[in-house]
Amino acid sequence: MKIAILLLMISVIQLFINDSTIAAETDEKSKEQVTLMIRCDDIGMCHTVNMAAQQVIEAGLPFSASVMFVCPWYQEAVDILKGHPEISVGVHLTLNAEWKNYRWGPILGKGGVPSLVDSCGYFFPSRKAFFDNNPKIEEVEMELRAQIQRALQSGLKIDYVDYHMGTAVDTPELRALVERLAQEYGLGISRYFGEVDMKSIYSVAPPHKTDSLVAIVKRLEPGTKHLAVFHIGMTSPEMNALVDLNPGGLPQMSQHRQAEWKALCSKKFRKALKAKNIRLVTYRDVIGEVGLSNMKSPVSKDY
Repeated sequence: MKIAILLLMISVIQLFINDSTIAAETDEKSKEQVTLMIRCDDIGMCHTVNMAAQQVIEAGLPFSASVMFVCPWYQEAVDILKGHPEISVGVHLTLNAEWKNYRWGPILGKGGVPSLVDSCGYFFPSRKAFFDNNPKIEEVEMELRAQIQRALQSGLKIDYVDYHMGTAVDTPELRALVERLAQEYGLGISRYFGEVDMKSIYSVAPPHKTDSLVAIVKRLEPGTKHLAVFHIGMTSPEMNALVDLNPGGLPQMSQHRQAEWKALCSKKFRKALKAKNIRLVTYRDVIGEVGLSNMKSPVSKDY
C-alpha cells in the first residue's frame, strides 16, 4: 500500500514537472517570436485599391483592413469583405481628400458640417488647409460619428478605428474625441495596444520595395508587437491619374501602390516571415488578447 502511494506521488510530481517545463518552453518561445500586425489603409478609396485588397485576401495573409466609408467605392469594399469575415475591419476616419480631380466630402454634406469643407463641399487636401478653415469640434464629432455609424450599419463586424493622414488625432482635443467615440462604440484604436511602427516602405522606390520589406522584416526584434502600414493598389488609368495635392505627396503613386501590393504578396516576404518565426495577427486578435479596457494612448499627457 505504501509503495502504491509512493508511486502515485512520484507520478504526480513528474506531471507537475512536465507541465512546468512545457509552460517555460512556451514562455521562452513567446519571447523569441516576433508579432507583426499588417494594416492596409484606404480600402474603399477606389476600385483598384479594392482589387489589390482582394488579392491580399486571396493570398491568405492575415491583415486588418482600414476602410474609408466616405469614399464612392466603399460599398464594393463592403461586398468584398462580407465574403471574408476572417479579415479584421476598421474605420479609417477621414477628414481629408488629397487627390487632384478625385475628391470626396463628408457623409453629412456641406450643409451639415460646413466648417470641414471647401467651397465645393469637399474635404480639404491637407491637414494645414483643414485647420486653417477653423473646423468646429462639434462638427468633427458629428461627421466621425456618421462614419462609424455607416460602418456599423454596413453589415461588417467593425473592430477598430484609425485616422487618415493623422488629421482626426492631430490635436489633443481631437484625440480625446476619437478616444471617446471608440469607447462609446466599443472599438479599438490603432496604435493603442503597444504596437510599434515598423519602418515603412512608402517612399522606397517601387522596384526596391519587396527587397526593402524583406530586409526590414529580418531586423524585427522579438517580444514586441510591430505594426506595418501599407497603401496598396494596382496600376490602371484611374490610379495613374491620381496626383497627391500635399507638398510631400509622392509622384507616380500608382506605381508605388502596386509595388506595395506586390511586396505583400511576394514569395520573398512569405519566406522572410517563416524564417523569422513571425506571428501575423490582426486587430481583432489583439483586442481579444489585450482587451479594450487595457488600451493606452501612444502619446504623453503633454501632447
